[in-house]
Amino acid sequence: MTAGFWWILVSMILYGGLHSLLASRRFKAALQRRFGSGGIRWHRFVFSILGGLTLLPPLALVALLPDRQIYIIPSPFSSWLRLLQFAGLVGLVYGVMQTGFFNFIGLDRVLDPAAVDRTPQFITGGLYRLVRHPLYTSTMLVLWASPSLSWNRLALNLGASAYLIIGSIFEEQKLLDEFGEEYAAYRRRTPAFLPRLRGPQV
Repeated sequence: MTAGFWWILVSMILYGGLHSLLASRRFKAALQRRFGSGGIRWHRFVFSILGGLTLLPPLALVALLPDRQIYIIPSPFSSWLRLLQFAGLVGLVYGVMQTGFFNFIGLDRVLDPAAVDRTPQFITGGLYRLVRHPLYTSTMLVLWASPSLSWNRLALNLGASAYLIIGSIFEEQKLLDEFGEEYAAYRRRTPAFLPRLRGPQV
């Protein structure tokens, strides 16, 4: 294990803590009190931009700090892992397309103020029929299906995975508040991250 492992892990903890604060109901309520509907209108878009910018320091640490390889999986097994990573990328793109790109980054509210008061769309089809958090599943597939792993990358993967899993808990509470029993029923029948393997129907 390298010293860089701990620096990267700490940076990811700080990243997750900052994002949890910015996504919290208390922070949104403070925005609304201070800026009215305009604060809510711009919140998700600014949150998305900050999400990208604040991820740069951990990524820079991964690239710049001294590192040591843990393993490299040889061919042909590495090719199968690359296919899994590609499937994860496809899942990310398709999942964002399902929710709508502008909606995903919050630009729909910026361009159309009426979208703030619009009832959120509850999506249960496509990838959401298989798992409740397809974007998180796809992200972790991209991270963990790599045919090589170093200590720096391990720290990044662990921090990112913990952030996604913990974030999903808070996200589900928000969805329960918004959609009530409809979401509760969806949660009971749909796994969080790993799709169920169903046998043949008889």
